Amino acid sequence: MNYTVFFSWDEEADVWVATSPDIIGLVLESDSLDALMDRVKDAVPELLKLNSQRTANTVSFVCNRTQSMAYA
Repeated sequence: MNYTVFFSWDEEADVWVATSPDIIGLVLESDSLDALMDRVKDAVPELLKLNSQRTANTVSFVCNRTQSMAYA
């Protein structure tokens, strides 16, 4: 089974957020992308087991950061 985790930058909260449409209950945040990836790596197997989902063969990480700047 292949799962995808999306990492996005929440500019308003100033944190990275991890979510997945494939892994029930996965919503984590951190101010560091690397720290968040480590947390996700630990959380995925636990969430899959808790939700009786199939074990992951692969987990793909997709990162996106968009930032706007306003000039006067």
